[in-house]
Amino acid sequence: MMLDTQRPDRTELLSKTQICAELENLASYINNARHEIAALRPTDINTDHIPRATDELDAVVGATEEATNKIMDICDEIGEVVGSCSPEIAAKLNDFTTRIFEACNFQDITGQRITKVVQTLKQIDVKVTDLLKIFGNGTAADKDSLAVRTGEAALLNGPALPQDAVDQDDIDRLMSDT
Repeated sequence: MMLDTQRPDRTELLSKTQICAELENLASYINNARHEIAALRPTDINTDHIPRATDELDAVVGATEEATNKIMDICDEIGEVVGSCSPEIAAKLNDFTTRIFEACNFQDITGQRITKVVQTLKQIDVKVTDLLKIFGNGTAADKDSLAVRTGEAALLNGPALPQDAVDQDDIDRLMSDT
């Protein structure tokens, strides 16, 4: 009788076996998830993609603001000329410049919307960083690999950011060498 009380119940052994199997399945699932995340190159997201996207959006805001300021300066110049025009033409020019000033409000709204997008990207960056901490930083191959675009995607670069732009003097030198 004493031996019977010290031996675990058969149903208890099955439960432990099932628990071990479930833990093995869970460990396998986590390991597969880690490899899939590494294959996505998540380090590229917070070291390349998000900073690049925020830089591009900042460049959009800057270019839009610069263009808006130029438009407003030209409207001010038109305002200076209005005094030398006939009353009818002066009224039309004032009306046109007022409408241009009103239309330039898009810049402020655009800047606000882009700022919201940048904040969202930064939140994503934080979440990706947290996931990287949980699942590890990926493999060495992941860190060394670069995204290579092919076909038409390789041609779609858009305007260069100011720090990446090619200087006109460099282009002139290149053209004179040929």
